[in-house]
Amino acid sequence: MPMRTQPVGSGESFMGLMDRVSDVASTERPVLIVGERGTGKELIASRLHFLSPRWEKVNVRVNCAAFDDVALDRELFGQTFMDGRSDTNGRVFGANEGTLFLDSIEEMPLHLQEKLMHTIEHGQVQATGELYEEDVDVRVVAATSVDLPSAVARGAFRGDLLDRIAFHVITLPPLRERVEDIPALVDHFGRQVARSLEAEQFPGFTAEAQEAMRAHPFPGNVRELKLIVERSAVQAFLQDESLSQPIDTLDIDPFDSPYRVQDRIIAPMTQNTNAMPSSAQVQPQAPQSIESGPIPESFSDRVIAFERRLIDEALRATNDHQGKAAERLDLSYHQFRGLLRKHGLKK
Repeated sequence: MPMRTQPVGSGESFMGLMDRVSDVASTERPVLIVGERGTGKELIASRLHFLSPRWEKVNVRVNCAAFDDVALDRELFGQTFMDGRSDTNGRVFGANEGTLFLDSIEEMPLHLQEKLMHTIEHGQVQATGELYEEDVDVRVVAATSVDLPSAVARGAFRGDLLDRIAFHVITLPPLRERVEDIPALVDHFGRQVARSLEAEQFPGFTAEAQEAMRAHPFPGNVRELKLIVERSAVQAFLQDESLSQPIDTLDIDPFDSPYRVQDRIIAPMTQNTNAMPSSAQVQPQAPQSIESGPIPESFSDRVIAFERRLIDEALRATNDHQGKAAERLDLSYHQFRGLLRKHGLKK
């Protein structure tokens, strides 16, 4: 049986979440977990399974974002071959009598959403190339970081499937709404990394470092906090292997450096291609004001709004060609697709 990790916290929003998970776990109906990246959706899904009547059965996880359409079909529903190759049963059938956790369900293609809906509705699964359906008993738990009702309105997600998987909806609070849980989380992650380093102890952080953590917006939520604690503890360990003193330096941004490489937007060359560009032509362009509404007040909101404007401009300039838009922003295709998912713009 896989090791179970317990969620950490004691604040009001956290305890309310734990009560909700305990109540929902016993019903055996489908559950949709909604939350920003790094809020612990997989951890909550695991807790739902181990608090349910199916806790002794299998808990199968599939990350829908990790496969292309054909591979995801085969991974979930299996495939029957007629040329002597070994058939595959698929994860849905493998989760029979247990729980099937579908992470990033917003990435599932529409035609596979139809197959999943049929499985939930009728308790049957049919592998690709197979003539007959087989009965299957699975509890579906899905997770997403986007607003699926909006995706339905855009035609990017099936409304009838959403109706079925959203029998229960659990929305996870971001870490900025759980500031009171930060000390317990820091202690938990700090002790973990200290053990892995075989340090004598975990001395915690100074009052100033703790205050800096409470003030940080944590766009990456608990996952980001974990990485900050680990990086900071490792840096302190490299200076003092006994970790005898409270840690006073936070390694929040690993890219922070006086020599950090900055992106530059180069102005078009003049018609005289032999002439060198002037200094005014190669200066980085200052961010323009956002035209669609008032400028957000917080730093993180302004960054998000600026990213959205860059995405919109690149798509307009390339007639919605995502590959060319990615090149225009000097991003890989997968990085650009990640930005689309982050802003709920996946097309």
